[in-house]
Amino acid sequence: MKATKRLLALLLILTMVLAMAACGGETTTETTAGSDVPSTTAAAVTENAVYRTLYASEVSTLNYLTTGNASEFGIAANLVDCLVEYDSYGNVEPALALSWKQNEDATVWTFKIREGVMWVDKDGNEIAPVTAHDWVSSAHYACDANNDSGVFYTMSGIIAGADAYYDWTAYQLALSTATDGTDENGNPVKLVTNEDGEQEILEEVPEATVEDIGVKALDDYTLEFTLESSRPYFLSMVSFGPYMPVYGEFLAECGDKFGTSNEYLLYCGAFVMTTFEPQQQRIMTKNEAYWDKDNVFLDAVQSTYNAEASSISVTMYQSGEVDAATISSDLLSAMMEDPATKDLIHPTRADTSYCYWYLFNFDPNFDAEYEPENWKLAVNNENFRKSVFHAFNRMPALAVSDRIDPESLKNNTITPFSFASASKDYAYYDGLAAYTDGDNFDEEKALSYKEAAIEELTAAGATFPVKMLMRYNPSLTNAANECQVVEQTIEGILGTDYVDIILLAGPESGFLTTRRTGEYAFMSCNWGADYADPETWTEPFAEGSNYSFIFASEDETTQALYQEYLTLVAAAKAITNDMEARYEAFAKAEAFLLDHAFAIPFSISSRSYQMSNLNVFEGQYASFGVASFRYKDQHLYETSMSMEQYQQAYAEWLEKLAG
Repeated sequence: MKATKRLLALLLILTMVLAMAACGGETTTETTAGSDVPSTTAAAVTENAVYRTLYASEVSTLNYLTTGNASEFGIAANLVDCLVEYDSYGNVEPALALSWKQNEDATVWTFKIREGVMWVDKDGNEIAPVTAHDWVSSAHYACDANNDSGVFYTMSGIIAGADAYYDWTAYQLALSTATDGTDENGNPVKLVTNEDGEQEILEEVPEATVEDIGVKALDDYTLEFTLESSRPYFLSMVSFGPYMPVYGEFLAECGDKFGTSNEYLLYCGAFVMTTFEPQQQRIMTKNEAYWDKDNVFLDAVQSTYNAEASSISVTMYQSGEVDAATISSDLLSAMMEDPATKDLIHPTRADTSYCYWYLFNFDPNFDAEYEPENWKLAVNNENFRKSVFHAFNRMPALAVSDRIDPESLKNNTITPFSFASASKDYAYYDGLAAYTDGDNFDEEKALSYKEAAIEELTAAGATFPVKMLMRYNPSLTNAANECQVVEQTIEGILGTDYVDIILLAGPESGFLTTRRTGEYAFMSCNWGADYADPETWTEPFAEGSNYSFIFASEDETTQALYQEYLTLVAAAKAITNDMEARYEAFAKAEAFLLDHAFAIPFSISSRSYQMSNLNVFEGQYASFGVASFRYKDQHLYETSMSMEQYQQAYAEWLEKLAG
């Protein structure tokens, strides 16, 4: 990287903020002796460390109390700190909270707030201290329906009184446009117009006050959350949206302007948004008033808008104008073979907060031509499900998305490996270890279960081949190719005389209705974690969920198994004061689902390939919240990691993660 270009980038920032020391791009080699962070062989930039990127889609707001957009709360993660943060191995650490405790049943959580932390404006001027009252202000704002917070759901059903106050304010808001009318008995009522343009009666809602919300400042530096029910994992929920603080006086002063620009925002995080010019550039500069500034190694993050960012970033990286570029799939193979670029490319970090399984549908709602009644007989037969379970060789299907390293995408359990841990990774508790270290694909087992299924299903009146309607979203990259490979793989092992997988595309818009209404027999489904506890991965299999519809099966054997699973889940949820026992119990329930082939684990969220002058393994890590968006703790390097260096760093990270 040329020092002159680094200095030019810094000079741009100097025109917008307080002067910074100007030096000529001094670097130093990072060593790994005694370090807890995986190594890289590149040299770290220690002067004028400005990380430069491109972006193609502009944010619509900086209001972190309302946005659910990943790119928007990704910015907020660097500007406003949370109660806790995470190290590079996912271990929770104090941030704006110095300590915390919970009561016996995990319904009341108390945090001691760090003293001496200041809110600053975009120019670095100190405005006010951060206090416990700032979390009360956030909660009151998000729970007020007038503010239309897209992240209120993170408090709904969690924080005591949150729903009651939201419903009351929503009711008051509706009253402002309601008209007078009468019901069928002639009684006076208030009428509102629904989404279909029809008038309906506005039902009264019990009055609630903002003081009813279970977020209280016991004093300036003691914060208390009261929950609706026991949440032993609540700590993992406080790194997002309305669990981030806001200075109440400033929020009230800004009104609707809050978060519309960098002027209408205050900062207590590692960086300050010193420049915010929509569709031009954004510059986040190191916060010199930050409580932990010694662990902020970037002087600034400069993001430049370009609608063609995806197509020009590679060229700009090679010319030294930016420090990161995403490699499109059509360029990847050629660049991996080019000596000039092959040693600069590595994957993005795996995302274990989101994963995919292939699921069987127990309540088919599709056309008669696909034989739904015959499918019911087949799907309720465990030997049939197990024959498909073991015939599914996932590697060819994963290679559709990642030809270089498909193994890295494979997920052997419902809850992904490295998602959560107590004394060990959750994926190694109880009966899950055999799945985590193994592979479901086993041709011999598949054919053995096929033989048993044919005998049982024939006796039950089923016909062969069993039609398996598999839907896919044609608007998703690689979806059609992946499904074709899955079809060929399963039919190739089991034979088309046994199963006939029928691929059906679409619709392109509103595709999720096919899953939600059960218009499939077998399909790839996904789920994203809401918090760091295996309980979140049980939700797709809960009664009333629109995944699989196991609860709707009319088969006695299936229902007996399902009720046993629900009993196991209920027992796990009831354990709130012993995480070791809780994880053991949830793992037992999850292994039960896999043992009876109710789901076929497939992959974590797909990765992309990049050139980047950051070492991702230095950054904060958590499979939830905003930790992965933070630039704190990361150094800028003179060049990008190679694939080999990335794999070495990843192996070191896994080794240290395992203890």
